[in-house]
Amino acid sequence: MEIIRLNAEEYSGKKYSVKYESMGYYNIQEQKDSFEFKFYETYKPEEHVLQDEILAEWLENPVAYGAFEDNKLVGYVEGYLETWNNRFRISNIVIFDKNQRNAGIGTKLFLKIVEDAHKCGARMVFLETQSCNTNAIAFYKKMGFKVIGFDQYAYSNEGPENHEMLIWMGKKL
Repeated sequence: MEIIRLNAEEYSGKKYSVKYESMGYYNIQEQKDSFEFKFYETYKPEEHVLQDEILAEWLENPVAYGAFEDNKLVGYVEGYLETWNNRFRISNIVIFDKNQRNAGIGTKLFLKIVEDAHKCGARMVFLETQSCNTNAIAFYKKMGFKVIGFDQYAYSNEGPENHEMLIWMGKKL
C-alpha cells in the first residue's frame, strides 16, 4: 500500500457513498447546568450511510492523501488549515471497503495528515464525527483525540432522538 498526495484536478468533486455499522451511540443529554455524555449499546448492529465528495468546493486550500493498493484508491484523508484560528481541520478520513478497515490504512492516512498540520504550524488538529459512529470515535481516541464540543442539532431537529449528533474531537499539537 502506498500513501500518495491526491491530484486535485483528478479527484475534486468525486462523489462516494460508504456504509458503516455501529453497536451503539453516544447520547448527549442536557442536565441542570451541564450535559451528560454517555454510551449506550444497541446489542445489534445499526447501519449508517455517509455520502460525500472528495475535495469539496467549500474546503479552504485543502490537502488530500490517498491510500492505494494495486493502483486502486482504497481510502483517503483530507484537511486544511483554518487560518482564522490556526487549527487544522481534518474534513474526511474514509476507508471505502469495510473489509479493509482495522488494517492500519486509516492510521497511516491519519499520521500523514497530522504531519501536514505540524508543518503548517497549526496549534491543534480537530475533526467532526457523529455520535453514532462509535468505531470512528474509538479510532480518534486511540490517536490521542478527545471530545472538545458537540452540537445536538447540527444534522436535524431530531438529532437526540435519532442518536445522530455532531461531536467535535481534537488534539493539541
